[in-house]
Amino acid sequence: MAQTAAVVLAAGLGTRMKSDKPKVLHRLAGWPMIRYVIAALQESSVDSIIVVLGHQGELVEKVLPETCRVVYQREQLGTGHALLQALPELDRLAGGDCLVVCGDTPLLRAETLRRLREQHRQSGAKATVLTAVFPDPRGYGRIVRGPGGIERIVEEKDASLAEKGIAEINAGTYCFDIGILKERLGSLSAANAQGEYYLTDIVKMLVREQEKVETVLLEDHLEALGINDRVQLAEAGQILRRRILTDHMLRGVTVVDPAHTYVDAGVTIGRDTVLHPGVFLEGKTQVGEKCEIGPHTRVIDSVIADNVSITYSCLVEAKVASGCTIGPFSFLRPGSVLAENVKIGDFVELKKTVVGAGSKIPHLSYVGDSTLGENVNIGAGTITCNYDGFAKHPTVIGDGAFIGSNTNLVAPITVGPGAYIGAGSTVTKDIPAGALAIAREKQRNIENWKNRSLKNGPK
Repeated sequence: MAQTAAVVLAAGLGTRMKSDKPKVLHRLAGWPMIRYVIAALQESSVDSIIVVLGHQGELVEKVLPETCRVVYQREQLGTGHALLQALPELDRLAGGDCLVVCGDTPLLRAETLRRLREQHRQSGAKATVLTAVFPDPRGYGRIVRGPGGIERIVEEKDASLAEKGIAEINAGTYCFDIGILKERLGSLSAANAQGEYYLTDIVKMLVREQEKVETVLLEDHLEALGINDRVQLAEAGQILRRRILTDHMLRGVTVVDPAHTYVDAGVTIGRDTVLHPGVFLEGKTQVGEKCEIGPHTRVIDSVIADNVSITYSCLVEAKVASGCTIGPFSFLRPGSVLAENVKIGDFVELKKTVVGAGSKIPHLSYVGDSTLGENVNIGAGTITCNYDGFAKHPTVIGDGAFIGSNTNLVAPITVGPGAYIGAGSTVTKDIPAGALAIAREKQRNIENWKNRSLKNGPK
């Protein structure tokens, strides 16, 4: 069976992005845009992927799968010249087809690439061009047709006024016979307005030589959107997010307001979970079934089990077991691990802390570098004093302990199972199991203070 190679053109400078990093590394819905292109190619079952890099290509290499082969275009001399750099890799293949795609077209779908390849093979064409009809075709090369079909592709800078009025554009995606590429790439000329070697000139050569050239028209022209500036980046990001949310909704997730819900590619969400407006699920986040997330909640690289409720809160690299409630206005920092049925209330911050099943930290507390057992109750205003100015120290609280409100636990410290701490205590020593600790100044009442203060007050 004939093999299919794919070449991704990703060597451009991307000057209109006005950025210090390569254009194809700018992110949409959590992924760099080139990752969407690679994923679509992989899903379309190509046999090998070659990526042509240029400006700061070593940064782009870091986000590519190890299976991708990389070549460099050291001078930016056009798309034809870029593809020429991949020729040594293509020479390894005895024959077959070659898909050519741009690294800045993240909206291309795998099914589109499969359709392009299938049409190319069934028609017996030497080249097949993906096209689209745009309401506003400015900035794109135009498809010039004649009685026998496509005649040539003209870049906008080289187009006449009449040609600029053509609505059918070149999507920048092709399927070629590999043998044709090997024969024709060396024949390209830079005699055009941009002084570049156009890949599209191969199409013109084939038409002139009466070789068969086919086109495939996109059903959704938005797939052809290329990204050249931050405005187009935002537009593409909006389309990708809507695709992602649509997929989740069709799988049984309720999204109350898709226009104001942001879920990254790769995030998983279980059935019957509800996402409220203002939710951001980012990175490698996993959310279980029957959860209630939001409103206005951000979850990054965290694992959330079933039946969890999170509202007006932020979680970063946290693990939350089933039945937990979090928020409003909680902050779970990296290393926070909650067992089943834990309650984390309003204005609570956790950092590198494990909380046992059934424990409660209802409000206004900071707990860091700590291990809490099961069924622990932390009173309002409790803090673990885990940093002495030089190093962090641990706090350990045993099962069933009760920590009174406004307690300071000066680490390192261990509170035994079933121990009690009186409200307002600053505890600096370990507390045995079942003991009551009170660490505060003895109360002293001064009689008639009100009358005395009025007598001695300002005149």
